[in-house]
Amino acid sequence: MNSNHVGANYPNKFGSYVIASASAVPINVASNVAAVMSVTGTSYIVRRCTISNANASCATANVSIILTNNGATANAVFAKTKLANVTSSTTFQDIAPVTNAVSNVYSTGALYLKVEDPVNATIDVTVYGDIVDL
Repeated sequence: MNSNHVGANYPNKFGSYVIASASAVPINVASNVAAVMSVTGTSYIVRRCTISNANASCATANVSIILTNNGATANAVFAKTKLANVTSSTTFQDIAPVTNAVSNVYSTGALYLKVEDPVNATIDVTVYGDIVDL
């Protein structure tokens, strides 16, 4: 296989790869595990998270993404963020990682969407990052 072609490369050769996602996640109840997202790769760096495709306005909802299912904010890779821009299926909001997340390599097999200040809506969650090891 010719190594100068995209088809010859794996996700650990690209940046901003989708490393985890969940579709139609209900955010109508406060929860530490509104969505469990399996992570691609065994080691990864988080870069950003996109919240999109809401079926109703989420402008007052707050969400975060954490490494554990216990809701501990010390384990957040994306801090509690108000989804002020997510008002319909055609709007989105990117969330930047917490300060220490951009310099850490993680190896947990899942990421958890934590919902605070719920609203009666569903959202799509996509986490982008770099695969360090497959």
